[in-house]
Amino acid sequence: MLETSPDRADAWFHALADRTRRDILRRVMDGEQSVSALARNYAMSTTAVQKHVGVLERAGLITRRRRGRETLARADAEELRSAAQLITELEQHWRERVDRIDALLAADPAPRRASATVDSQPGPLQED
Repeated sequence: MLETSPDRADAWFHALADRTRRDILRRVMDGEQSVSALARNYAMSTTAVQKHVGVLERAGLITRRRRGRETLARADAEELRSAAQLITELEQHWRERVDRIDALLAADPAPRRASATVDSQPGPLQED
């Protein structure tokens, strides 16, 4: 299993939890773009887009550099591979658990109910 610090994984998931940040990431995966060019794609201020880019950068998913007065953003391919590997491992872990549950259910087709006494005649509920 990939060794990923909990803080690093938390930063990835926090960054990817927002739809706008996921879209920004997709756009910079296609190639480096200026933050001002990115901002034209959204109904928000350039400052708001810069904040989103900052969250992605702190998570390590993109890098920024200055070129004159422009700030350029691009995806960090290695970090994206690491995040994808973690997600793949988590998916595999849960698939294995579901497969074990499916196997248990298939081995015992009659699910057991919690033992409770049920009268055939309706009656008042009893308290302990």
